[in-house]
Amino acid sequence: MDIPETLQQDFSGAPLRRDSLDPDPLKQFESWFKQALESDYSAPNAVSLATSSSNGEPSVRTVLVKQFDTEGFVFYTNYNSTKATQIEQTASVSLLFPWVELGRQVIISGPANKISREASARYFHSRSRGSQLSAWSSQQSCPVDSRRELEDALQDIERRFSSDAVPLPQFWGGYRVHALTYEFWQSRPDRLHDRFRYTRGVDNDWGITRLSP
Repeated sequence: MDIPETLQQDFSGAPLRRDSLDPDPLKQFESWFKQALESDYSAPNAVSLATSSSNGEPSVRTVLVKQFDTEGFVFYTNYNSTKATQIEQTASVSLLFPWVELGRQVIISGPANKISREASARYFHSRSRGSQLSAWSSQQSCPVDSRRELEDALQDIERRFSSDAVPLPQFWGGYRVHALTYEFWQSRPDRLHDRFRYTRGVDNDWGITRLSP
């Protein structure tokens, strides 16, 4: 199936110049993220998370980044899932923030590592009870025969914790991606886009390079 040309948007975003970039990529990211929030962009913290297995088999899915700071970008998952299995095999991952309607995207790459169980517990207990129960009942990435099987598993967990607080599962928690590179992409007319990459140096300083689009 050919994609109609009418779907190919020709963005006319503001220019992104080297002298307008913050020397700290986290501050540059935070500035763009705040603009995405202020624009009422749907789920600006939704990212495509790319991982790969030890034999180079790639996999990608959408996750929600729940925190970012100087230490990295944090998301949560089942530690038995495909993504977690691949991270344990090959820690290097990439996050893509696809702010398409804003004519922007940011790619962040680096190793992912588990956060502390205490930090995972704090976030887990901030979630709704329904989300906590679902985390317990789902054997993420495992085949199931029907949706009924999922619903029955959830009902079993609801009965198990009917009168108790829901504890953090041993198999569930967060990962933090420690950024080694950031790439900022700004759409421009006629596909002559602006694109800059930040690369972390040995002394944790950052080099900035303009890339051809």
